[in-house]
Amino acid sequence: MPLQTANTTRRTIDERSLGQAALTVFRSEGCTAGPVEAVYCGARMIRRINREFLQHDYATDTITFRYNEGTEIEGEFYICLDVIAGNARRFGTTFDDELMRVTIHSALHLVGYDDGSPEERAEMTRLEDRYLALVRGARGQP
Repeated sequence: MPLQTANTTRRTIDERSLGQAALTVFRSEGCTAGPVEAVYCGARMIRRINREFLQHDYATDTITFRYNEGTEIEGEFYICLDVIAGNARRFGTTFDDELMRVTIHSALHLVGYDDGSPEERAEMTRLEDRYLALVRGARGQP
């Protein structure tokens, strides 16, 4: 399968729905998934990755690596379920909604979107909202 998910934690997540959300983003943005891996992990693992590859010594919500150019995406993203849980509380949303948003955010990074400036962040948020609505509609959720 071109998109593989892995959960390295004890927390139960809906890997199938999360993978489908990422694939929806790819398709809608005119891309396909080559080998793409989505890893859902804890704070220790993402902090180690952040330190090793980005020289940041803290846990973050997501780290994304794109390995090629073009419309067939090859890459991986890591999402920290510990940070997702904290952010859900901070933003007043559910864990599942925050996890879906960050999965969509990660897929958008793989497609080529960035969030380094206020304008780019606003565009990413707009796209996240659009894809959240699309994914919820496909799952029959309000």
